[in-house]
This record gives sequence, C-alpha cells and structure tokens, in this order.
Amino acid sequence: MSNNDQSLPPLYQDSAFWGMTTTQVLGAFNDSVFKQIVLLLCVAVSVSGSNETHDQQFVAQGIFAIAFILLSGISGYWSDRVSKRSLIILCKGLEIVVMLGAVVAFAVLPSLEVQPMTDGSGDIRFRPHGMPWILLGVLFLMGSQSAIFGPAKYGILPEMVRNSDLPRMNGIIQMTTFLAIILGTWIGGVLLDSMYHILWIAGLICMGIALVGTLTSLLVRRTPVAEPNAPFAWSNLAISPAARSILRQDVPLRNALGVYSIFWFVAAIFPMMVNWLGREQFGMSNSKTSFLLATVSLGIAAGFVCAGKLSAGNVNFRFVQIGALGLACCLILLALPSSWNGEKWEHLLGIKGSCIVLIFSGFFAGLFALPVQVYLQARPPQSVKGRVIGAMNLVNWIAIVLAAGFVGLAGYVLETKLELPRFGIFGITGLVLLPIAFFYRSDTVQLVAETDSSPG
Repeated sequence: MSNNDQSLPPLYQDSAFWGMTTTQVLGAFNDSVFKQIVLLLCVAVSVSGSNETHDQQFVAQGIFAIAFILLSGISGYWSDRVSKRSLIILCKGLEIVVMLGAVVAFAVLPSLEVQPMTDGSGDIRFRPHGMPWILLGVLFLMGSQSAIFGPAKYGILPEMVRNSDLPRMNGIIQMTTFLAIILGTWIGGVLLDSMYHILWIAGLICMGIALVGTLTSLLVRRTPVAEPNAPFAWSNLAISPAARSILRQDVPLRNALGVYSIFWFVAAIFPMMVNWLGREQFGMSNSKTSFLLATVSLGIAAGFVCAGKLSAGNVNFRFVQIGALGLACCLILLALPSSWNGEKWEHLLGIKGSCIVLIFSGFFAGLFALPVQVYLQARPPQSVKGRVIGAMNLVNWIAIVLAAGFVGLAGYVLETKLELPRFGIFGITGLVLLPIAFFYRSDTVQLVAETDSSPG
C-alpha cells in the first residue's frame, strides 16, 4: 500500500495511527521512569567505601547508549528485511521481559542511605554505596530493546500515512512522546522518593505498562516488507553498504545527519546536568529535581507542535537555525554564576529562573529537531529506508556516548582543575550550536509527492 493512496483513512480516524502513537507514548513513559530512577541513584554515589560522593550519571548514560551503538545497524537491516509491524510487536514483548528484570534488580538492590534535607522541607535524598551495577545491566537491556524498536518505528511512519500528513503525524507523535517523557521523568523521581524501600513495586508498574503497550501495538497497520531478499553482510552490524552509498552520494542527507547527531549530543547532556543542578546545586529532592527536568520536555513538545503546524507539508530548515540559536542562548544563560559563597558557586538564575529558561530551551530544541527528523525519514529511497535510519541511529548514539564522556571529563576539569562551577558545562555545550545557527543552509523540501517517497 502506498503512503500516497487516497483510500487511507483520514489521520485522526486511523486506528493504526492511534495504535502506533499509544504504543510509542507508553514505551517512552516506561523508559523515562526507569532511566530517571537509575540516573538519580547515580547523581551522588559513594565510591570505594569513601564518604565522598561522585556524580556517576555519565556511566549510566554511556552504558545505555552503547546498546544502541551495538544494535542500531543490524536493527536497520532487520526493519528492511522483515515486517516492521512484527518487529514493533516483538520489541514490546521484549519490553515486558526487561521490566521483569527491573523488578528483580530493584528487589536485590542494597539498602540506600537516606539523607534528610537541611532546608526543613522534610524531603530526603539517597546515596548508594557503590555503583548499582545490576540496575545498569537492566538499563543496557532496555537500551537494546529500544535500539531494535527505533528503525522499525521511524521507518513505518512514512509508510502508514500520506506524505502530506507526515509532518503533522510526526508533530503529534513527538508532542505526545515528550509529554510522556515529562510525566515519566517526574513519576520516576516521585517513585524513588515514595518507594525507596519497596522499589520492586515500581518495577511491577513498569511491567504492567509494557503489557498494555504490547496490546496497542497490535493495532499498527501491516505494511509491505521493504526488501525481503536483502542479503546479510557483516557490515550491516554497523552502517550497511547501501546506506553508506546513499549517504556518500546525497550530500544534503549527510549534512542533515551530521546536524541531527549534534542535536542528540546536546540533548544527552540535559538529563545529566539538570539532575545534577537540582540535586547538588539547588539541594532539591528527587521529585522536585525530576519536575525540573520535565520542564525541558514540556518545551520540546510545544516546539515540535509549533514546527509541525508551521511546516504545512514542507521541511523548512530555517527553523533549524532559529532553534539552534535560541537553544545556544538558553544554554549560555544556564551557565552563568552569580557569586562564590565560600563553599560553592551560586547560580545566577536560581531555581525559578532556571525553570523558565529550561522550558524555552526545550521549545527551541523542538524547532531545531523536527525539520531534520522529518527530512531524514522522508528522503531515503523506500528500499533502503530502514538501513539509513539504522545508520542515523548509530551515528546519533555515538554522539550520545561522546556526550556522556564529555560531561564526565568537562565536570572534572571545571571543578578540579579550574575551580569553576560544574554548570559551566551548559555554556560550553551552547557554543557547539553556534556554527549551525549561523552557517547551516538547506532548501525547503516539498513532502507531497505524486508517485513514491524517493528523494525529492
């Protein structure tokens, strides 16, 4: 069935669209809940029996991302070789198994040291003794399941609807996904604060959500297999020859992939830095810190919807420049100190100011990301779309691993060597975006095609 077939139902009356949207939302919520719990447990870890704590979130982020690096290439091959719908259903079944592993991991997790807050609020924080490696193992499995899911999910979207509906469909899915991330991130902190002694129940909740997501995945429309006889090659474990050929020949596509990987480099820094900002800089509880991080996703959802509506069936790269410049300015604001109080640097914006700037950061990030994402979905030829998206995922997750290493190294240099505030990482990250804001150019691309979805 062609995605230009006028016999397809209107977007909002299409059960396949709602099934795919619900499945994606539930998966994003589940991932956010579990990942946020793990990240918060790694904000202040007592290492090697010392009373001194260290931020080890970059280790968790790196382990999560490595799963995508290992599996993105072969997952793109699978999404072209077999039914994307079948892969989606399989991944949701695997999610149930992974969340069962989370139940076990939480059940055997050693007791956490409870630290009452000193501000009289009654809030508490936790300090694990040693790295929670069993949870990091489950986090790796969760990343593996998501890596397999990604190419099938992104590859099936342009096959399910008409080309002219693709920006609107992406806008809706991204809006609801980031709303799920908002809620999941916040709920992760709430569950950690309220169930720190019975976290296995939080795992059971996630397992139930995975079961519901598996049921909604059955509504996804079956689409033709892109290339059922695609030969396997070891190069498919990374970037397949077909994807390399397309990227080598198609300069605008390759440039868009580079820009998108920079976006994910920046996006990967946000959860680690905002969690640290809330917990260590502002002394907030896990719940309040998670809410602070959720404000970023609130802005991203608004940015995606705005970009989707203004696109009107086109890919307009002007939004990429506006989004990159706005995001860079917000990041630089988040990096400004006010004074030294004798123990640490005070933050210029404080809690309320940071919350406002984080919302705007998310909004500009949404403007930045949506046009590039739609372009990367729509431009590759149908026969190799899954493998190109697999290559896209691989490059993006390499950027995320680099972001994890960057946060660990930059934090050490700023605090230990230069005696500057760790939140200066925000400003360094903002500088990375300025070349895109000032120099990235590409033509507006029409998405309404007459016959196929080949590059236009």
